[in-house]
Parts: sequence; structure tokens; C-alpha cells
Amino acid sequence: MAANDDDRRDSARVPCKFLVRESALGGSFEERVGNLSIGGVWFADLHPPTGSIIEVRFFVPGHEQEIEARGEVIRVSREGDQFGAHLKFTDILLESELAIARYLQSLPATAGGAA
Repeated sequence: MAANDDDRRDSARVPCKFLVRESALGGSFEERVGNLSIGGVWFADLHPPTGSIIEVRFFVPGHEQEIEARGEVIRVSREGDQFGAHLKFTDILLESELAIARYLQSLPATAGGAA
């Protein structure tokens, strides 16, 4: 059976804390927990509309500067009462992408849940 888009993993996913806000609304960043991969993040949230542009900030070990990125909500999942936003990076510095990649590659194969 072929894997569908929900089953594919381009990289390991590791737990991370993020500061997020919806770009159109502005306002303060709010802390969320979720996981990080090379192409984007997943974080627990209420129900952001698919297609929303979200600003996200976070740190990765081994990189001194805070990573700032924007991404599009490509999907919202629900597990029980908890919703989660699946965010694909659309605007991130190359240096930041490389920092994420170096961090994920430095982890043991089983630590990030790579498929």
C-alpha cells in the first residue's frame, strides 16, 4: 500500500516549544508546544483556519540566534479535544533551515521518530 501525504515524513520530528501568532491578527506571540521538522512544525492550538499564515519563533540547540519563520497552515488535525496546526514553512532564512537540519542530523536515529 502506498503511503499517503499524512504518512510521509521528510525528516525526524522532535519536541519543541514555539512562540506563534497569526500574521493577519498581529498582537502578542503565544507559547505553544509541538514538534519541529525540516519543512515545518506542528503545534497544539485551537483551530486556526487552513491557509492562515502563522509567524513562529523558536530556538534549536547549537544555534545561538532565535529562528524566525512564517508558514502556512496546511492542515488541522484533531485528537480528542486537542487540535493541532500543521505548518509548512513558506518564509525562512537559509541559515535557519541549515541550523534545523544540523540539529536534527545530530540526534540519534530513534530520538526524532524518523520514518
